[in-house]
Amino acid sequence: MFRKLVLAAAAAVFGLGTAQAQDRINFGIISTESSSALEESFNPFLADMSKALGVTVKPFFASDYAGVIEGMRFKKVDVAWFGNKSAIQAVDRAGGEVFAQTIKDDGSRGYHSLLITHKDSPLNSLEDVLKCDQSLTFGNGDPNSTSGFAIPGYYVWALNNQTPEDCFKRVVNSNHEGNALAVATAKVDVATNNTESIYARLAKTNPKAAANIKEIWRSPIIPSDPMVWRQDLPQATKERMLFFFLQYGRFGDQEKVARERAVLANLSDGWGPFLASSNAQLLDVRQIEAFKAKLKAERKGDTAAVKAAEQELANLKKMSDIVGKAGY
Repeated sequence: MFRKLVLAAAAAVFGLGTAQAQDRINFGIISTESSSALEESFNPFLADMSKALGVTVKPFFASDYAGVIEGMRFKKVDVAWFGNKSAIQAVDRAGGEVFAQTIKDDGSRGYHSLLITHKDSPLNSLEDVLKCDQSLTFGNGDPNSTSGFAIPGYYVWALNNQTPEDCFKRVVNSNHEGNALAVATAKVDVATNNTESIYARLAKTNPKAAANIKEIWRSPIIPSDPMVWRQDLPQATKERMLFFFLQYGRFGDQEKVARERAVLANLSDGWGPFLASSNAQLLDVRQIEAFKAKLKAERKGDTAAVKAAEQELANLKKMSDIVGKAGY
């Protein structure tokens, strides 16, 4: 009886009894691996979302992260899974808003950026990479990737006053899967990646390739990925969607929860139930990007840009002091 009362109250609060505001939702999925692999893993979740919301939910794929951001900007994407850096672009340029956060199926709320190389490579540390003798090739990540580009861009390059172009004879960009396979087949000497892609996803989908990869650098922890919707969606749609995400794999009878947990565990590196979040989740990566901009301006002697970056850092610190310690 109590459970029925709770669900009835939730239905009233989140507008589950209201008329549907739209008859289709396009769900953007960032290109961490091939579209076919992503579609296979996400289809059961999107089918459950369609059933729960009473509308058709369709996946939206693009060749790079920017394509999903632009899809949201031009209202071809209603809700999307992003990394923290691409979510900043979605919020700032595409009218997006963070509303939920993924977590791992073990309950952890973060992951790590990596530098990887072939298991037989003589490279064994960041110090080896930073010799920067222009003899090696480098697989960088998508420019809108948090772990593939922004985080190593700060910790590996900015803090050591270097750039990939300073260090390598050739630099190419790819998604996590592409970089991992390029390293595993020795097509590039070193590449960016992350713990999710290598140790959870690739180890399961391509264990032979994963066995040919070794980690030579690991970043501090990165907050788990955000889910972002368009701010201008009808309020009823957002309320229904929020309820779906927060109850999925958490509420219901044992059979329902077990099945939904299995669906979540097959998404990306293996997810658990979603947590409520907000744009405050993006503060850490915004601070890193502002600090990188300050360092770049200092190297160029651009005092106006240095001042602007310092002001941005001060503003971000004020916001972090208000919301950062209280959660997202």
